[in-house]
Amino acid sequence: MNFDLSEEQELLQETVRQFAANECPPTRVRAIFDGDAGHEPELWKGLVELGLGAIAVPDEFGGAGLELLDQALVAEALGGAALPGPFLAHSLAGLAILWAGSDLQKKTWLPRLAAGERLGTVAFDDGGERWQPSDWSLPAGPTLSGVKSAVPFAEHADLFVVGTAGGGLALVERGARGAVTRDLHGVDRTRRLGELALENTPCESLPNGVAASARVRDAGLVLLAADAFGGAQHLLEASVEYAKTRQQFGVTIGSFQGLKHQLANLAVEIEPARGLYWYAAHAFDHVPEESERSAALAKAHLTQVYMQTARDAVEAHGGIGFTWECDVQIYFKRAMFDRAFLGTPAVHRERAAALAGW
Repeated sequence: MNFDLSEEQELLQETVRQFAANECPPTRVRAIFDGDAGHEPELWKGLVELGLGAIAVPDEFGGAGLELLDQALVAEALGGAALPGPFLAHSLAGLAILWAGSDLQKKTWLPRLAAGERLGTVAFDDGGERWQPSDWSLPAGPTLSGVKSAVPFAEHADLFVVGTAGGGLALVERGARGAVTRDLHGVDRTRRLGELALENTPCESLPNGVAASARVRDAGLVLLAADAFGGAQHLLEASVEYAKTRQQFGVTIGSFQGLKHQLANLAVEIEPARGLYWYAAHAFDHVPEESERSAALAKAHLTQVYMQTARDAVEAHGGIGFTWECDVQIYFKRAMFDRAFLGTPAVHRERAAALAGW
């Protein structure tokens, strides 16, 4: 029994890390974070050229035909760099069409998403944290009317996968009659959120949406858990480096017992949690009876660990930790996104308990 990554998976993750280090160092992350657009097409084009536009989509549609674990390893690397971009939402849009679309819809949209000719996103939140397919209330039909909140890159996406009442899924194209988007000015400026308002807007129903929507949500939970792991790991490393160089009272602050223990406790919390998202991704592809609960637990635990790590990193960085100029705040806000998007840890712990029959 092998619990480690294959050489190909390690190479994939290292390739993405190198891309992030070379093409999107902290100075570029900062520039995008501070900018108004929140999206750099050239940076996204570079990721697409690496094959990340539809990494889990079969090669017959232009994808790489890999598994969710491979996609999650990419998410971890992107989270570690706080790399801005639509990877999460675009990936989920592709998976939704792959699992729920007709043959014609797959042939029409998947090659375009894989090649980066179109940018996809998902519109699942009905407002008030109603993220789950069972919560969706937008009446399904040949047209859609209503509002979807917290839509990633709503201002830039060409194609929206919209959650409808009963757990269905429908496609809406940018420019469709009655479709209006606006920026919501979310705190995580590496992954901008917007609102999608629809009024008698023509749509295409995805015929297998009811059967596939929960699976799309679970894929999203695993990718968020992976992003959270990468971000938490980076914040720990950054805090340790800062503690080794910052001096107070003539000594490095890392020599103080209080900070030593705080950072050691973080290391003990973060590293063992890696297996949670690895197993959730493995279960997603190979152990379907454990997939839903594993995804819920991974998302709940890792996003909470990321949030706590961000709080501790602010403290470890002392007086500069909470300032706009310190990059810790970029990761802090990314942790807030990971914690809230697709449901809070409390929501998913309750689901996991119910799925276990408790």
